[in-house]
Amino acid sequence: MTFRIEEKLLINKENILDFKEYIKNKSAKKIYQRRKIESLYFENTDCQMYVDSIEGLTPRKKIRIRNYPETKDKKFYLETKISSVEGRFKTRSILSKNKLNELKNIGILDSQYGTCKPFLYVDYYRDYFQLNDVRISIDNNISYKLFAGGAIKSDQSSIVELKTSIKKNLDELVFDFPFQKIRFSKYCNAIEKIIFN
Repeated sequence: MTFRIEEKLLINKENILDFKEYIKNKSAKKIYQRRKIESLYFENTDCQMYVDSIEGLTPRKKIRIRNYPETKDKKFYLETKISSVEGRFKTRSILSKNKLNELKNIGILDSQYGTCKPFLYVDYYRDYFQLNDVRISIDNNISYKLFAGGAIKSDQSSIVELKTSIKKNLDELVFDFPFQKIRFSKYCNAIEKIIFN
């Protein structure tokens, strides 16, 4: 279990090229090719994971199945993102085709949230960079859709995530990235755009 710091920046689409130029000038390196990410999030009948996330409660989780549909990697991964008082970490395992179908059909029984059923998809394209000990991901063309179907909603902003060791000096991180930090969850934003709009 490796705890990490995660900070998020909300960058308007018209400013994302300026942000990329900024990190390039600081000698950030591209570490992976751009790829599409598709995540299927699970939730219980009370949307408790959403509520806990909005209220900032700990411990809390997000449970999802992730895949990379436009790459050679055809595997599906079960991921649990956990926020605790000690920090944030993620667990990940590869799903067999049978297990994937089972989870989509009957859901996941979680010790904290009970029975969680597939709820909504979040899709986007991600670019990956590294600046010293900070991994930078930039998410664009974000779209949301309920698992049951319906209209696709899109997000006009780009989300930048900064991930680094829990031991990182936060003052140094602020100095390297003098942009407004936000609390942002693509999952929570999806619910607000689809359910509350």
